[in-house]
Amino acid sequence: MSEAVDAESFNAPIGRARSALLRRLIDLVALPASRLAPPDRSMAGDVLLDMLFEAEDADRVICAQRLRESREAPRRVLRYLAQCSFQVAQPLLEDNEAFDASDLIEIVKEGGVEHRLAIARRKSVPTPVSDAIIEIGEAACCRELVANPRAELSERGVDALLVLSQEYGALCPLIVQRPELRPSQAMAMFWWSDSPTRRAILQRHAADRLEIIELCEDLFSIAAEEDWSDPVVRKTLQLIERRQRNRAAISRSPYNSLEEAVNAAAAFDMSPDTAQEIGYLSGVKPVTIAKIMSDPGGEGLAVLCKATGLKRAYLAELWTALRRTVADADGALDPHYAHCLETYETLSVAKAQTTLRYWNWSLSSAFSPNAVDTGQDDPVGDDYSAAKRTARLVFGA
Repeated sequence: MSEAVDAESFNAPIGRARSALLRRLIDLVALPASRLAPPDRSMAGDVLLDMLFEAEDADRVICAQRLRESREAPRRVLRYLAQCSFQVAQPLLEDNEAFDASDLIEIVKEGGVEHRLAIARRKSVPTPVSDAIIEIGEAACCRELVANPRAELSERGVDALLVLSQEYGALCPLIVQRPELRPSQAMAMFWWSDSPTRRAILQRHAADRLEIIELCEDLFSIAAEEDWSDPVVRKTLQLIERRQRNRAAISRSPYNSLEEAVNAAAAFDMSPDTAQEIGYLSGVKPVTIAKIMSDPGGEGLAVLCKATGLKRAYLAELWTALRRTVADADGALDPHYAHCLETYETLSVAKAQTTLRYWNWSLSSAFSPNAVDTGQDDPVGDDYSAAKRTARLVFGA
């Protein structure tokens, strides 16, 4: 070559020599490891990358197609092509397995929605990449990610998905299928899920706590000997114990039983005072009973009745007390109530009690300062506490 090639020459019209050189370099970097030494591949990749900067998208598409399944191609070349227009990036994002988590996170952050959708659908999506997609918060991308059984989700990632699912309800039926979903997260998502998802949550994520009860059975008498003076022990054993109703509340109640309180609510409509009294007699705190009574879905009422031993007739009375229709003039059950009744029938007492206890434990934690519960301020503990996290998800920060 008689003259040095300067930067301005790249602005000249693309000729046969440049086109041929580009394709030769593409062929070279696409060779298997057995046919090209790493230093030669690296040098060829550096030259190819500089040429791709000045190439047309049509040439970049050819390069991406050629390197579609190449694991040996220089990663810098692959990363660049994967951040070009989606027409260029698509074959690599769909099929190339050479990218590591760091590469994919860079593409998630620098690419567009189509790039993130393609990554969410990949055959393998590591946890850090899933977290990066979730952090951006695009509902379509998160939906593809959750629907991908080979995508891995972190616990914090699922928490973020739950927050997003409050606005995009279509995520809930997908999230409930994920093996990473923890019972505490499922119980929080219950409150904004549709009816089929709620039923799935109650069936799959409510424990019967039999082993926990057996393990801690002797501790109830020890705590009683200490007059239940330790608030941490008292709160924890209340979550575990077999009995649901608060028998001590009857002596202070204007009603002789929980059933009588429900009858009064049905006869005179549900007042805030009556609702609170039903909560006390049921062994749950005001915030919990308020959440159950105000929930439009009604499945919480089924949980309350089954957990406290109320017969199905009292479920109908509670439904009536909340000014909801049980049956039409011809006696046919209202579909909404029929679903609630079916939930009551299919739910075991043990699982209903665990669900109600968990709601009471977690929802009330939002109104219990940590200093009262543990005697110390522990913001890190608040972040890790399942009860605190559940309360934040349901009620917000």
